[in-house]
Amino acid sequence: MGKVAVITDSNSGITQEEAKRLGLSVLPMPFMVDGVWYMEGIDLTADMFFQKLIEGADISTSKPSIGMLTELWDEVLETHDEIVYIPMSSSLSSSYESAVMIAEEYDGKVQVVNNQRISVTQRQSAIDALEMAGAGKSAAQIRQYLEDVKFDSSIYIMLDTLKYIKKGGRITPAGAAIGSLLNIKAVLQIQGDKLDKYAVAFSSKQARGIMTDAIRKDFTARFADFAGPGRMWLQVAYTYDLEAAESFKAELGAAFPDYDIYLAPLALSVSCHIGPNSLAVACCKKIDCI
Repeated sequence: MGKVAVITDSNSGITQEEAKRLGLSVLPMPFMVDGVWYMEGIDLTADMFFQKLIEGADISTSKPSIGMLTELWDEVLETHDEIVYIPMSSSLSSSYESAVMIAEEYDGKVQVVNNQRISVTQRQSAIDALEMAGAGKSAAQIRQYLEDVKFDSSIYIMLDTLKYIKKGGRITPAGAAIGSLLNIKAVLQIQGDKLDKYAVAFSSKQARGIMTDAIRKDFTARFADFAGPGRMWLQVAYTYDLEAAESFKAELGAAFPDYDIYLAPLALSVSCHIGPNSLAVACCKKIDCI
């Protein structure tokens, strides 16, 4: 019997197929599309999702049900002693709080991590947890480490349109209309537990430059104590437009030539609120406890 299992949710961007290769489990996030429930990565593919989104479908996200969570935990505990469960950031969803309450019934066998991450940074936390489990760390030790380093990451996201974030109520209809008229590209940031406006650009090229400069500033200021190609991960994420993402990755590669840059689509739960043709750059500290 394996000692510690790692479970995350599909907000990490880890697909069911990748989860099998990595040796962890991924809880699919529920979506309601025009009144019909779907599960991300099970019966809702990215192509289906974006087709519906662009066509104007009514799409909303939800947290996994108690039954979904306990069924997966119970199944995994048949072959493992403990679980490290890494849901999306508690500031962006109530999934964490619900999981903590459910975990109280598991006598410490399930450690729920308040990692304050999403998308590619959440994915890296899950991979780090696997590495620590392989090195013999307990579930409690892994949870503590991931919570200790939760703020050692940044994400900057360029929105191609303000249409979708308007639906979520984060911008007024008037503001969205003016932004669309001026072709404004909003740049948002996620640093730990907050999603905030970072900057405004008037072209995708300008927005990419702003995000590149923001990461460079993080390396020299916020993360100066441990920044460097051997100590930080650098990642690019995108919605729908792979060609633009590959172009942005090449630009970042020129700006940071000593870094290997990971490229992946943003999770559908994020894409739902920011729309297609968005780009993101992220960084997070490499594991240093083993």
